[in-house]
Amino acid sequence: MGLIYLDSCLLIYLAEGHAQWGAAVTQALAEVGDAHFGISPLVKSECLVGPLKRNAPVLEQAYLELFERLVPLAVPDTVDIQAAQLRACTGIRPRDALHLACAQQHRCDALWTNDECLAQVSHGLAVNILH
Repeated sequence: MGLIYLDSCLLIYLAEGHAQWGAAVTQALAEVGDAHFGISPLVKSECLVGPLKRNAPVLEQAYLELFERLVPLAVPDTVDIQAAQLRACTGIRPRDALHLACAQQHRCDALWTNDECLAQVSHGLAVNILH
């Protein structure tokens, strides 16, 4: 597998050591081999909200260091247009449409998530790795 887009929820589980899902995400990442993992600016934004709300600079720094180990994926205007088309066709939430459109635009091999609704509308691209 080449490039895998990571949904925000998985990075949150990983960075914050989620009791139920943190180890499972770590294991899934380790089992892929030589794949690269990509994130969009939306992922970064979603992940940083919690540490900023809680005034947790150590956790914020942990996220920033995690982001450095991942492939940054740009969000050109075509992602916004594609996201609107996805929302119109599927009714998914705006942020999920943006994640899916970004993964599609960058020709990711998969979009890993813990969101079953996103997995159901993605025609096989999004995979709920914790299901």
